[in-house]
Amino acid sequence: MTKTILAVDDSPSVRQMVRLTLTGAGYRVIEAVDGEDALLKASEGPVDAILTDQNMPRLDGIGFIRRYRETRAALGVPIVFLSTESHAELKAQAKAAGATGWMVKPFDQAQLLAVVRKMVGA
Repeated sequence: MTKTILAVDDSPSVRQMVRLTLTGAGYRVIEAVDGEDALLKASEGPVDAILTDQNMPRLDGIGFIRRYRETRAALGVPIVFLSTESHAELKAQAKAAGATGWMVKPFDQAQLLAVVRKMVGA
């Protein structure tokens, strides 16, 4: 069964890189432009994992994770931050909100695939 990954980022180029990398490895990718859009897309059907940016309009990554984790659908779904920021305070806030991992942008495709495979399997 194909695993579905929700990619949340306001940058079209980042979403495109995530989509191309993951679809090329056999994953299904749903794209969202910010946290509000991600909540809507996540409510439309189950996802196996989420990759989210922090700095986005309308609803940032931490706000999205907090709200998503309040839903039944969020149970057991790993969430990894993809962010240009890496300071300890933000990582602690993300973890407290329910993030399960962190990747710093820019990232390479092999690194992204390794993280996704670790989260959901091949």
